Amino acid sequence: MSLDTIIHAGLRQYDRPTVGLVLMGGGARTAYQVGVLRALAGMLQARADAPRGFPFQVLVGTSAGAINAAFLASRAMQGLQAFEQLAQFWRRLRSSDVFDLNVPTWVRFSRIAVALSLSRHAQANGAMMDNAPLRETLRKGILLDGIGDALRSNTIDALAVTGSSYTSGVHWTFCHTASRGEFHGWSRPGRRAEYQPLTIDHLMASSAIPFLFPATALQVDGRNEFFGDGSMRQVTPLSPAMHLGARRILVVGVGQPERSGLGGTGSRAQARGPTLGSMAGHVMASVFHDTLQADVEQTARVTQTINRLPAAAASALPFKAVDVLAVAPTQSLDALAQKFTSELPAAIRHAMGALGVLKGSGGTLASYLLFEPRFVQSLMALGEHDALALKDELLELVLGA
Repeated sequence: MSLDTIIHAGLRQYDRPTVGLVLMGGGARTAYQVGVLRALAGMLQARADAPRGFPFQVLVGTSAGAINAAFLASRAMQGLQAFEQLAQFWRRLRSSDVFDLNVPTWVRFSRIAVALSLSRHAQANGAMMDNAPLRETLRKGILLDGIGDALRSNTIDALAVTGSSYTSGVHWTFCHTASRGEFHGWSRPGRRAEYQPLTIDHLMASSAIPFLFPATALQVDGRNEFFGDGSMRQVTPLSPAMHLGARRILVVGVGQPERSGLGGTGSRAQARGPTLGSMAGHVMASVFHDTLQADVEQTARVTQTINRLPAAAASALPFKAVDVLAVAPTQSLDALAQKFTSELPAAIRHAMGALGVLKGSGGTLASYLLFEPRFVQSLMALGEHDALALKDELLELVLGA
């Protein structure tokens, strides 16, 4: 988080305290976010003095987190019920609703044949998998008109999703507000923001996991650029929410600072080095999660400094304190996914098994693709458990009490 961002956001004036929700990416792992938010809705419903309306005014999402954010924005006018509807959406989801792997049955038991088949598909389509099923799932599940209605009624102030341009290398934030005139964009080295009404293409672009899913074309600066997963080059995940006016931010990530070492720690494992699954999992974790913790810590340090100043001095500065609460899994999602790899669709399981990426810490890679009921339910249950442990902090952040 740059000081310039904090100053720019602090200079703007807003009519109401603005609460932001930032949802990070992580494929199937983002079902954890659903559990956290469902638990929060239950807490608010149990409070007689809590409003029943939608509790967030700014929603920012990346990758699969962008899908969750857009779903909630499209149903924000239904208040707390939006969170239960998001849970129902995830309960119905299956891997076949998200992607397909075009590998003929006869090659699935040969590592060389699988590698050649995937290589040919990647060369022809720019990715190893086909995410066309996801487009249809999003078209049916996300009510785009509902986003516009929520913005015009002031139920929410903004929805933003992020994407990374393969064409220019710029990390873009696409912001949907009630009108273009009220949007104030920003441009920083390597990252920019632009007003654009959100479409399914924006969500497909933001969630296009590199190498696995193909890029999606979007128009920026009057030309087509090709975009991939918004987690790539996302160095300041809290910045869009602050630019859009959030003064209290709940951020829900799905990563772990230290992974579980499923590749093995014995002398034999150390001698042979990491497996292909271990390396693939490490790469995926690096794409999705390594920047959030640093951004949260830096924002907290600036806020603590502001809060320690005398009131007169603080009021004279162009800074505004921002309260951030970060929620992340308290258990290893890698280890959890390892229990459910057998539930991957047969084509995916056989292909990944033939390539050896389910060995060692293969649960890490599988966890991004396991859109299956038992894994999803386990993630949601963990999210609810972790949220309940932070009940007081969550209610204080959302209600400002």
